[in-house]
Amino acid sequence: MDTKSQAPVGILLALITAMSWGSLPIALKQVLVVMDPFTVVWYRFSIAAIVLGCILAVRRRLPSKAIFSRPRWLILVLVATCGLLGNFVLFSSSLQFLSPTASQVIGQLSPVGMMVASVIILKERMRVTQVIGALMLIFGLILFFNTSLIEIFTRLTDYTLGVIFGVGAATVWVIYGVAQKVLLRQLASPQILFLLYTLCSIALLPLASPAVLSQLSGWQFACLLFCGANTLVGYGALAEAMARWQAAQVSALVTLTPLFTLLFSDLLALAWPDFFAAPVLNFIGYLGAFVVVAGAMFSAIGHRWWPRRTEQNLVAKR
Repeated sequence: MDTKSQAPVGILLALITAMSWGSLPIALKQVLVVMDPFTVVWYRFSIAAIVLGCILAVRRRLPSKAIFSRPRWLILVLVATCGLLGNFVLFSSSLQFLSPTASQVIGQLSPVGMMVASVIILKERMRVTQVIGALMLIFGLILFFNTSLIEIFTRLTDYTLGVIFGVGAATVWVIYGVAQKVLLRQLASPQILFLLYTLCSIALLPLASPAVLSQLSGWQFACLLFCGANTLVGYGALAEAMARWQAAQVSALVTLTPLFTLLFSDLLALAWPDFFAAPVLNFIGYLGAFVVVAGAMFSAIGHRWWPRRTEQNLVAKR
């Protein structure tokens, strides 16, 4: 397959992922008014598992049962399940105390954690650009939370609890990311996601309260359906983008997610102020959001610029 001819499709799919994930916490916030995080996440996984299972069944690409007979792969599936489940539940829990934008900005810690884990566990090499990008991201987080830093580090308020949940969500996502990276040697991405969605749905059933669905308003029910579809579309578009375009460029575009959350939050607050609240940020906070995204993006694709500049410097010295 010619990757250059597929690049426009890859760009579009990566943007769909970023916009899907950017809009997700805004819809989740509406549902969490009535539903607890366990029930919301259970519905998200159940909807995604049913739809994706039907698609794979029609294509005759359901994962083989043989994977459950091999202890190594079974353990990896269970580890990935715990990581994805923990990420979804903790992220939803953080939204009970934080704005959608704040939760997404904290979520950008995931790529940094994935970078460190890949070096330690998968023995990959860490680039200078990744270190610089990580430092930029941390500096951006300090700017973003500039008005709440004292509260976060000195008092255990609801806001601090939301930050803790958000950091926890980003941390356990790394567990899922590393396990999935290894599983991709054995299964295709849609097959892995189907297994994880199904196992997560089963694991959450004892903690969920499906009957709460009847308490949702028509608007909240529509938001819940959107969250379920969003889970399928976001991860599906990401897998297809990776197949059609280089992973580094896809990762760079996906880092735009917090900016889409910020944009959608502002636009929806202007259009429907009774339903949606605009982010409470000063200029430094807005600047911090952009620095966070720039740091995550530089970690993903900075190495494509750095070597060229290094080589030019070496030539000049000679």
